[in-house]
Amino acid sequence: MTHPHRQISAETLKKIERAQSGTARAALLGISDGLVTNVSLILGVAAAGASAEIVRIAGIASLIAGAFSMAVGEYISMQGQVELLESVLEVERKELHSHPDNAKQALREVLINDGVEPETAAAASAEVARNPAKSMAMYARGKLGINPEELGSAWQSAISSLVMFALGAFVPLIPWFFTSSNIAMIASIVVAIAGALAIGGYLGIATTGRWVRASLRQLLVLILAAGATFIVGRLFHTQI
Repeated sequence: MTHPHRQISAETLKKIERAQSGTARAALLGISDGLVTNVSLILGVAAAGASAEIVRIAGIASLIAGAFSMAVGEYISMQGQVELLESVLEVERKELHSHPDNAKQALREVLINDGVEPETAAAASAEVARNPAKSMAMYARGKLGINPEELGSAWQSAISSLVMFALGAFVPLIPWFFTSSNIAMIASIVVAIAGALAIGGYLGIATTGRWVRASLRQLLVLILAAGATFIVGRLFHTQI
């Protein structure tokens, strides 16, 4: 059990902020999805015997469509989440305003759960209850697990998702602008593997610190997805 008076390190706080940030989540998901999606499509189309020009066109089309699709989906998802949390906070805000005694009791329980002595918690909750904004913020964090100041931004998440998906999708497409055939295919695989390892490594360092495990996990996902489309393109000679 965490000691109530233990100081949380700045690094831990940053990790929590990253985990709760919709923008950071959208960026990480976007670049990972872009990389896996486009290298899979590129290998599938190339394995079917398509020319370099067709591969480029398919890759660019996938990049544009995927980036905007991710952005729209992220915006709708994030906006719905923000509106839901705002509605919950509004209901609780009205409840605390209508029943001040219940508000004090709720704040007292929050403080006690944080390790504050009952007598001190009673005095502190009465003091905090005089400020509606502070009392609501404390109640939301302690009882609801919601930080009213960090509900997220739908637009930021959408833009982050769009840009990072496009970036991830562009990486395996780069070789096809300079060469073609098997050389471009091998180059796409190499840069995609490097990208997957980098993404997984960053995720591992930013969370558990186990970057090797996270890198290999990301690489496995890439291999499974890209391998499936490559096999389909090769066996059925079908451009995916």
